Amino acid sequence: MVSVPSIKLNSGHSIPAIALGVYQTPKDVAGSIVTKALDSGYRHIDSAAGYHNEQEVADAIGAWLKLNPSVKREEIFYTTKVWDTDHGYDKTKKQVELSLEKAKAIGYIDLVLVHTPRSNYESRHGTWIALQEAVESGKVKNIGVSNYGIKHIKELLSYPDLKVKPAVDQIELHPWLQQTELVKYLKEQGIEVEAYSPLVQAKKVDNPVVGELQKKYGKSYAQILIAWSLAKGFIPLPKTVTESRLIPNLESADIKLSSEDIKKLDDIPKNDPYASGWDPTIYPLDDEKK
Repeated sequence: MVSVPSIKLNSGHSIPAIALGVYQTPKDVAGSIVTKALDSGYRHIDSAAGYHNEQEVADAIGAWLKLNPSVKREEIFYTTKVWDTDHGYDKTKKQVELSLEKAKAIGYIDLVLVHTPRSNYESRHGTWIALQEAVESGKVKNIGVSNYGIKHIKELLSYPDLKVKPAVDQIELHPWLQQTELVKYLKEQGIEVEAYSPLVQAKKVDNPVVGELQKKYGKSYAQILIAWSLAKGFIPLPKTVTESRLIPNLESADIKLSSEDIKKLDDIPKNDPYASGWDPTIYPLDDEKK
């Protein structure tokens, strides 16, 4: 079984450096793919309230742990997220309670993220206060953000009642979208970087640079891009519902790209970068809307 390294968060907890993402994974598929992923060695599963599969994912983890008593609950890292329609103190408290109820089979949630910054100062602030309280309760171990740009992080860090810094910012990252300034800022603040769409949703499978490296290393398109993400210090979240791709994606942890090859990927022309189709990091703050 592949040994995937862990990264120490600013909270003191550790997070496995590769996750299975379950975005757009149907409810009737989520449980089985999560079970197979855990069998394959995954110890980090990334869900969200907006994915509508929290219950199935958490139940699958809980059932798997019962069948595998040699693996402790603390070895599995489960993430969920609060969507922007649930921003605000009261709404977020309710959403966290709902997510915890769905995660009853595993006892607690390792990481809750603010899914996007799309609301306003008061709502984002209230959401963060509610998440801090969830950490204080012990039912949520870590909190962070997703799709936050530098200005959104700066706003959060300026909250007068800030007690818990975000542990991570989950953003779209791959050689065609490197978000260099944002990544640099996050690292300076001690905030780890999670990379969603690390495979660019397979939109660049014919890229000649990646193809050259596939031949050199004898690896797949996905493995080269996941290896690049790991080499950059990111936590990639490759999504798949195809069981045959689970282990190869995880085996990317064993690939050591040379510095020259990392630079080749770094230097790929940045055309049409957003595989997700949007740039949430530029969502305006309140004073920018006036």
